[in-house]
Amino acid sequence: MPQKPIYAVGLDAGSRWTRVAICVLENRRLRFLGAGASASQGWARSRVTNQQELAECIRAALAEAQACAEVNVESAAVGMAGQTVRGGNGQGSVDLGHVREIEPRDVKRVVEHARRVKLGEDRMILQVYPQDYVVDGYPGHRNPLRMPAASLKFNVHLVTVSIQEHNSLVGAVNQASLLVEETVFEPQAACYAAVRPEDRREGVAVLDVGAESSHLVVYYGDSIQRACTIQGASGEQIGGDSFSRDLARALHLSFEDAEMVKHEYGCAAMHEGFEHVHVELPTPEEREPRQARMKLVNIVLEARAVDLFALVRQELAQIGMDRALVGGIFVCGGGAQLPDLLDVADKELKCNARFGLPVGIEDWPDELRTPEWTTAAGLAMYSAKIKEKNELRRESAGWLGKVLRPAGR
Repeated sequence: MPQKPIYAVGLDAGSRWTRVAICVLENRRLRFLGAGASASQGWARSRVTNQQELAECIRAALAEAQACAEVNVESAAVGMAGQTVRGGNGQGSVDLGHVREIEPRDVKRVVEHARRVKLGEDRMILQVYPQDYVVDGYPGHRNPLRMPAASLKFNVHLVTVSIQEHNSLVGAVNQASLLVEETVFEPQAACYAAVRPEDRREGVAVLDVGAESSHLVVYYGDSIQRACTIQGASGEQIGGDSFSRDLARALHLSFEDAEMVKHEYGCAAMHEGFEHVHVELPTPEEREPRQARMKLVNIVLEARAVDLFALVRQELAQIGMDRALVGGIFVCGGGAQLPDLLDVADKELKCNARFGLPVGIEDWPDELRTPEWTTAAGLAMYSAKIKEKNELRRESAGWLGKVLRPAGR
């Protein structure tokens, strides 16, 4: 009897675009089958405001992806981001009573203690990222089993989110006739797709620049050291739309017209000669045509880009990694493609900056090898990881059942 195909699906429900990637797991390798995208509705300031509208967008993107892949799918790994996401360190500890070998039950206890953090009324743990074990005061251990010790501690990084916001997203996915396998912090999914494990060991960061918010994960070794939402001093969300709003204010344009100017003429760094170039500004029919110096356009965009990476540098400084990104920073998301944005990142962070692009999925189309599709690709890879573990668990249970089955049956 042929084995049923194992489909791995990633759903990136962003505030500007909703993207779905469908892959199939074959011999422990992931192969691309199809993808779909739909303009998003039902969001405001990176929060769900209309669950039904969001469900319609998910249905549209899913239908396109299924038609492309020529398969129907039932579940997906879903990205979670937005202004309610928070990151923070936690620690669990157990006293072993006397020096003895650390046993599996001790590890289980200390992990459970690390998860028991006091959360606000509307908070839940989204993900727990292990960092290291501390054995009798000595940190840096990855596996403490069988080590002699009298005490054991476990350091973790916890990502939490609003319960209401999480349930709104999951509810919209369910309304679109999809089950949620797991919700995953989006930049961590992007890192899963764009950064190979060996490249994380010397310090690497992934910045996901969305339309209404930006999010950061920082790795050192095999563990996440920081996961956070990038915010200004007043709590302002920083994303691709921030650049357009700045232009709208500076040039007295509508947001939509400022978006057009940004995409047609904008870049994140000044260049010689811009002061002599003028650009035509969108104007209503009843007004005379207006112009603006390209220099002004790009001064505004450069200031916002510098501000964005200054905030990233502050987050890195909090964990002592502002000069420690040997692996550099990977920038992805829809807001990442502003020309010269990586040059500003190089200058402000003093490290190598590059686009975070999907790697590791067979037959992934060249036209989707862009920063916008990285998160969806990473979520599909995450879905494959979940299903592969479940499959191995079922196979193990089946094998054990055969071993324990009484003779003659």
